[in-house]
Amino acid sequence: MPMAKKRKGGQTAGAAASSAQGVPVAGTYPIDTGTAELIPDDSQAGAWLVLVNGVQSSHVVLGRPRELAFEYMRWFAAGIESFVGAHLDPAQLRITHLGGGACSMARYLADAYPGSRNTVVELDGRLAELVREQFDIPRAPRVKIRTGEARAVTEGFVDGSRDVVIRDVFAEAVTPEPLTTVEFFAHVRRVLAPGGLYVANCGDGRELAGARAEIAGLREVFAHVACIADPPMLKSRRYGNIVLLASDSPLPRAGDDDAAALGRVLLGGAVPAHYKDEEWARRLALGAAPRRD
Repeated sequence: MPMAKKRKGGQTAGAAASSAQGVPVAGTYPIDTGTAELIPDDSQAGAWLVLVNGVQSSHVVLGRPRELAFEYMRWFAAGIESFVGAHLDPAQLRITHLGGGACSMARYLADAYPGSRNTVVELDGRLAELVREQFDIPRAPRVKIRTGEARAVTEGFVDGSRDVVIRDVFAEAVTPEPLTTVEFFAHVRRVLAPGGLYVANCGDGRELAGARAEIAGLREVFAHVACIADPPMLKSRRYGNIVLLASDSPLPRAGDDDAAALGRVLLGGAVPAHYKDEEWARRLALGAAPRRD
């Protein structure tokens, strides 16, 4: 769930309104799961905020796909780019996004890696149609939007057919439990090419109970697990986002050059974050019971 300050804007327009010449139309639109609201972000030219059932879902800057307003998405990007540089061919990336919204992360990665193929899995078909119509999302095969439930679609993927899987799925403020279990992680590992990367947005409270359970489950399935979050979150001071990274390829370890380089990128954001390696993740998960189906 994005943690960003709510912006004001025009919220009322006919549900039948559609974009003209690529310019989005502000308003409230019916979707399969309720309503989606498109609000201009007056602080930035071409910027739009998308709310789903009143909850901030996505932020898009037209013509500037590498502008990511939500900090956790910047952490996604930093973690993925560090990993790709060390382990994957940037010219042939196969990336799956579980959870779509306005495809902010898919737009970013399609621009950062022009040879990549991004598949976005979105539960709400009408929302997928709306964002495709209103925003400058690259066409398939660069960004393909597939309607379906994330767990079921993942189970149907061919073995070894993905290089990166990103999970950013929420029902209000909570990730559906079937996407947090050992069995789900095993499906993700199965569909990843050897040594591929799994990235997840875990929204959690002060006790980090959800993150601890997910790390415990990921450690049963993957050889390496690490985390990214801002200091208040890591110190259990508030609800927020913690980004989880898992792979059978080595992840940066505290003290090495890759960890230092990633740390510098994370500290350079508007909300500075820290990279925590697998030893830290192991200690955090001590005593936690992984979730199971």
